[in-house]
Amino acid sequence: MGSPEVTTASDWQSMNITVAGLGVSGISAARALAGLGASVTVVDGGSSEAHRERAASLEGEGISVRLADAETLPEGTDLVVTSPGWKPTSPLFQAAAEAGVDVVGDVEIAWRLRGPDAAPWLAITGTNGKTTTTQMLASILAAAGLRTAAVGNIGTPIVDVVQEGDDAYDVLAVELSSYQLHWAPSLRAHSAAVLNLAPDHLDWHGSMEAYAADKGRIYEGNRVACVYNMADKVTEDLVRGADVEEGCRAVGFTLGTPGPSQLGVVEGILVDRAFVEDRHKQAQELAEIADVNPPAPHNIANALAAAALARAFGVPAAAVRDGLRAFKPDAHRIQHVADVDRVAYIDDSKATNTHAAEASLAAYESIVWIAGGLAKGATFDELVAKSAKRLRGVVLFGADRALIREALARHAPEVPVVDLDRTDTGAMLAAVREAARLSEPGDTVLLAPACASMDMFTNYNKRGDAFAEAVRELGAVDG
Repeated sequence: MGSPEVTTASDWQSMNITVAGLGVSGISAARALAGLGASVTVVDGGSSEAHRERAASLEGEGISVRLADAETLPEGTDLVVTSPGWKPTSPLFQAAAEAGVDVVGDVEIAWRLRGPDAAPWLAITGTNGKTTTTQMLASILAAAGLRTAAVGNIGTPIVDVVQEGDDAYDVLAVELSSYQLHWAPSLRAHSAAVLNLAPDHLDWHGSMEAYAADKGRIYEGNRVACVYNMADKVTEDLVRGADVEEGCRAVGFTLGTPGPSQLGVVEGILVDRAFVEDRHKQAQELAEIADVNPPAPHNIANALAAAALARAFGVPAAAVRDGLRAFKPDAHRIQHVADVDRVAYIDDSKATNTHAAEASLAAYESIVWIAGGLAKGATFDELVAKSAKRLRGVVLFGADRALIREALARHAPEVPVVDLDRTDTGAMLAAVREAARLSEPGDTVLLAPACASMDMFTNYNKRGDAFAEAVRELGAVDG
């Protein structure tokens, strides 16, 4: 028997709760639950100075912390609350299963903490584009005069937001990862979207089928609309398999001309044929492609998904346009750094997998591509084959660059390749200089690594910063 779903303050007060992980979401959940009167113990396998500082802070608030032991289930535990990254196979969770104790995530806790009049959730997931789409949606909702916030996997713990009270927001734009969805069985969104699906995090989920199934949980219990990508059949299949409320509709988005119950593009205009009075005969203009920043194909798809969720919530067309115009993308997402000698330098360091890199490469016609890093088990043949005609040259660096070089030899043997066998701090400047040498006026030098960054950089942000600094130095030298 697992523990029952908890919804009242008195239920929490009677519980012994173990929180797995001393990160942002774990600390947020621990504080919220302790504030409701639960007896909370946080466990974490780390024991660094940073871990000890966080532990001391929580212990000062009456929360127990156990460091350097993340495998043993504390005696008397009634519920385990996990941080998103912990694998389902973790020994702590196996011990919980043997003891008949449920394991849930911080998103599940947030959902259970909501009051009866809490703001509805418009939820977004997908392999790529989640953060951008969630921020676009929040911008559109704000343009409609609604009190909203972009929360969840986007950085603001949703437990903290829910704790602000039922009257703090009208609606929430919620980004959810596959990890979070795996541990959120009770979640029931107003409307939700799966943007796309490509192999990712398979070491955590165990298979592509399991990964897709966890993504598909976002549709369960939807009330108004399940938004899917018409170019990605798996997302439509997830909608078909979802158990939704009576009257909930499937709404597709496409970069082509939309049919009934779809959003799409007609002669440079984003149009809605789903949330109109007569979707068989009418179409509502929402915005121009020029209103999307940047107007790359995959980002237009993001905008259509955000618009679909906003329209499902009743937002007027003018707010979609105004929200998209007001939206400013985060750094390192197809960010134009500079033009040097009539060559554009674009930072898409956030393209950490092949699916994201493919979308980025599809946005430009003549490219000198900078790529490489940690492949995380990925293969590159399909990416290179699809992008070969756009490549003027390629500069490779990083631990797994040989995998990309071999794919280039098979599918684009005529494209010149520079292989940089270095991981020092000057490697990015060398890569940018080599890319400049390979480029011609009108080309785009594109950092879209298709790999993770941790072999050379702390994270993708630092990698993008290094690229931007190298471009600035190149411009100063050439200028």
